[in-house]
Amino acid sequence: MADALSVIPSSVIRNLSDKLYEKRKNAALEIEGIVKQLAVSGDHEKISAVISLLTTEFTYSPQANHRKGGLIGLAAATVGLTSEASQHLEQIVPPVINSFSDQDSRVRYYACEALYNIAKVVRGDFIIFFNQIFDALCKLSADSAANVQSAAHLLDRLVKDIVTESDQFSIEEFIPLLRERMNVLNPFVRQFLVGWITVLDSVPDIDMLGFLPDFLDGLFNMLSDSSHEIRQQADSALSEFLQEIKNSPSVDYGRMAEILVQRAASPDEFTRLTAITWINEFVKLGGDQLVPYYADILGAILPCISDKEEKIRVVARETNEELRSIKGEPEEAFNVGAILSIARRQLDSEWEATRIEALDWISTLLDRHRSEVLCFLNDIFDTLLKALSDSSDKVVLLVLDIHACIAQDPPHFRQLVVFLVHNFQIDHSLLERRGPLIIRRLCVLLGAERVYCELSTILEEEADLDFACIMVQALNLILLTSSELSELRRLLKQSLANAAGKDLFVSLYASWSHSPMAIISLCLLAQMYQHASAVIQSLVEEDINVKFLVQLDKLVRLLETPIFAYLRLQLLEPGRYVWLLKALYGLLMLLPQQSAAFKILRTRLKTVPSYSFNGDQLKQAPSGNPTRLILHQGCDSLSKFSNNIVCLQQNHNHETVPLHYRRRCQKPKNPGSLQLLTQIGPLRDYLSKA
Repeated sequence: MADALSVIPSSVIRNLSDKLYEKRKNAALEIEGIVKQLAVSGDHEKISAVISLLTTEFTYSPQANHRKGGLIGLAAATVGLTSEASQHLEQIVPPVINSFSDQDSRVRYYACEALYNIAKVVRGDFIIFFNQIFDALCKLSADSAANVQSAAHLLDRLVKDIVTESDQFSIEEFIPLLRERMNVLNPFVRQFLVGWITVLDSVPDIDMLGFLPDFLDGLFNMLSDSSHEIRQQADSALSEFLQEIKNSPSVDYGRMAEILVQRAASPDEFTRLTAITWINEFVKLGGDQLVPYYADILGAILPCISDKEEKIRVVARETNEELRSIKGEPEEAFNVGAILSIARRQLDSEWEATRIEALDWISTLLDRHRSEVLCFLNDIFDTLLKALSDSSDKVVLLVLDIHACIAQDPPHFRQLVVFLVHNFQIDHSLLERRGPLIIRRLCVLLGAERVYCELSTILEEEADLDFACIMVQALNLILLTSSELSELRRLLKQSLANAAGKDLFVSLYASWSHSPMAIISLCLLAQMYQHASAVIQSLVEEDINVKFLVQLDKLVRLLETPIFAYLRLQLLEPGRYVWLLKALYGLLMLLPQQSAAFKILRTRLKTVPSYSFNGDQLKQAPSGNPTRLILHQGCDSLSKFSNNIVCLQQNHNHETVPLHYRRRCQKPKNPGSLQLLTQIGPLRDYLSKA
């Protein structure tokens, strides 16, 4: 201190703390001259003493004017040192940086001015304090005083120039500080940070791309800033980095992919679009490198496929197809279970397009990695089954395709059919809305005979007889009307002549007996007219209620459809098909005379000719009721049929004949519906003799 006072006049020290700027400036010029002389003489001890005096007595003084004088004095001393200033920077710079946080805005302003003058003198030697200066400038960029902000901007530009010229700048030491500041929300700070990122990226010797994962999330965060200027600057910086990625031979896609996945779910539309665009480029460029992140990327893409913004939807769909083309293998970190988990979660999406793509992924995995998918089947099977209740037909059809692929294994097939029946049971509306679609599609994918036989087996043991009746009626209607089941109908028509048709008829028979109309339809389809007539006769014991008549009405109308065209043509030979005619008249007798179905069936029966063809001879029937004549002609056949039944009863020692029924229980839940128990063994024997 004494050394400093010996070289600095007291008047200079007094003026350095004066409240007038001009006096402080003149005092600083005096100090500059003194230090310059000391530097020429090489007396660095006294120079150090002068700097120490300016620091302790002025820059750290409680008096604002002293602090201002100390700052201008330190700058003057640096100017006086010129090329030798670098060896005193450890004394000069820290107190100036400390003044950046001074409570007095004028002191902060002079600190910016002082550091600006110091930096102009020392240039590259200044870099050793870069992180401290950067941190200070980051805070000053958001200073409440406009003049301080302006001074900070001037200093910032100078520091950028120095850094771009320097070969001593350490990007490794700077990145942690940048990463820490990237989450600041202040708009001035954000502009300051983006400006530095852009400048550093423009320096050829600084590899900002290699450190991009450290501040990428912060840049994406700025895309949703309320300031248009900040959003534009962040987008410009991101676009530049993306272009560099395209041109770079090696990029760390993994760390950035994790960030992009999170940003793809941002509530901000522009952020989502930018993130999904980056993901799209990554998938194209990264290829196999992205296999470990396959599931995460898929989790980001699927929701975007249903985004409200068309641009996002287009890019997401393109990315989805690109991702699907990457054929990873489990031994190459391709996680089938993780991808299935993502797809399963997306099946709960409110958007149809997303659910469809999720199902497409499950289907793709089944095709490529069936054994691995089946290992995780327990995790997704329940969700796939529930998806059969989806509101979208497209979704249901895709789910059925997947189930059909899984159901190639018998246990899974059984599980699928049991679940379907259970779901139809707890939700009858599902059976009405989706039942036909589901059953028909399964028949196409898995084989109609296999599906119907399995359903019949399950319904045969169904304890809820009311539901069993409803379900059988639905299955019967599908059987009689669906084009997909034409082969099954053809097989049933050959029941009397074909072993396969006979087995199918027997398989369906027991469960079809839950509904009188269904069993009659089945018999008519299989041309078991004699048996159909016997069933109709047994209906006398039933409660002919409204539900019964509704089903009877449906049956009559079905008889007028193309499915039963062969049956109507057989009426041209009433003598040959007497049991058919008797069965139809039996149905007619059960219908109310004023009903539409009665009129339809009666009109049809009136067209039956009163003659039959026998070779080349045409026998005209006598006058009177032709039906009575036909029934009379067929009485011998009926008698023979009765004898056969008696024989079957005696041979098999059954309580009832195979072509007759008894109630399944003495007190059924619904006495008005037919509850039947069939004897399959005798029926099979009868068919083999027919």
